[in-house]
Amino acid sequence: MRNKKLIPVLLAGILTFTTGYSVYAADIDEQIADMQSQKAQAEAGLAQAQGNISSLESKRQELESYLAQLNSQYEELTDSVSQLSIQAAQKEEELQDMKLELAKAQKQSEQQYEAMKKRIVYMYENGGATMLELLLSSSDLTQFMNRAENISQLSKYDRDMLKKYQDLQADIQSQEENLEKESASVNQLLAESASKKQEVQSLVSSTSDSIASYISQISASQAEAAALSAQISSAENSIYSLTQQAAQQSQPQEEDTYTESSSDGSGDSYNDYSEESGSVESSGDDSYQESSSEESPQESYSESASSEESSSSSSGQGTYLGNFTLTAYCNCAQCCGTAGNLTASGTVPSAGRTVAMAGVPFGTQLLINGNVYTVEDLGTPYGHVDIFCGSHSEALSFGLQHADVYRLN
Repeated sequence: MRNKKLIPVLLAGILTFTTGYSVYAADIDEQIADMQSQKAQAEAGLAQAQGNISSLESKRQELESYLAQLNSQYEELTDSVSQLSIQAAQKEEELQDMKLELAKAQKQSEQQYEAMKKRIVYMYENGGATMLELLLSSSDLTQFMNRAENISQLSKYDRDMLKKYQDLQADIQSQEENLEKESASVNQLLAESASKKQEVQSLVSSTSDSIASYISQISASQAEAAALSAQISSAENSIYSLTQQAAQQSQPQEEDTYTESSSDGSGDSYNDYSEESGSVESSGDDSYQESSSEESPQESYSESASSEESSSSSSGQGTYLGNFTLTAYCNCAQCCGTAGNLTASGTVPSAGRTVAMAGVPFGTQLLINGNVYTVEDLGTPYGHVDIFCGSHSEALSFGLQHADVYRLN
């Protein structure tokens, strides 16, 4: 009878333990759900940050191409301004020489004109006496005509020379006007080129500032992406830890429940058998032997559960590690701080082979999506595999993925 009174107490203890474990399991489930929600939010933020980085990179490349065009245009304008400056100096020098020639021609024309006036005045004032002297002093008519012809030729020479200097003066003036027009045109082109050069220089400065702004935004987005990746990794680690904790708690609970249930059943049978049959120790011993023999199924159950757990973690593909986060990186300065670095294990990174992940030894081979990779680098926590790519564009296009990971060695 005393043993029978213990049965309700044991049942109450089992019920209390089970209820407490249910509350504990519900709390773990709630924490896992919360971690999964945080992970989902971080993944959405990471996708948005990577999209921003891609967009900013595209805009930066467009501006850099435009800046290269502006620099080329600026160099052309600089050469044009230099050549126009030389032409303007040459035109100015030619214009000064032409003015000197014009002044010289004008002076000669004035001198010729003054000499001609003196001869004309002299001829008209003394014309009668001169003709009479020529007539009287001439030995014959032929000599008279010759002298008269000389006087006529002299007058014609004066008129021709006057006409020549007048034409020369007009030609010099025309050339001077043309030079002034050419000089004005060159100076105008020079002013326009200088103004255009200043405008292009201003565009170069503003474009360079815009590129610097995009680079700053890209750096900020990359820092945000790195923080979100770390948050995702932390959430995954927390989820994994909580899942393992829940699995560890559930296994002892099942075993305890089974053991206590078997123990209660055998004790109950032992008491009933003792009281109803009235037999002494031998009957109780037989019943106890039967209850003791029932412990072997418990051991068999534990071994079976252990076997199932072992078979679920290993397969023909290697040892299953879990569903991990996948990202990508390359060997450029944006991904690694400086370009051309060796891996943390001292090897040269290779696309299709090298991956980074902490928590396993260097040289560990991982099977991911049918491809075999080797852990040769660090930078991400356990549960987050960073796959090496041959270019930065490939790393960006890889984005954020998830896949089952198997360990081969």
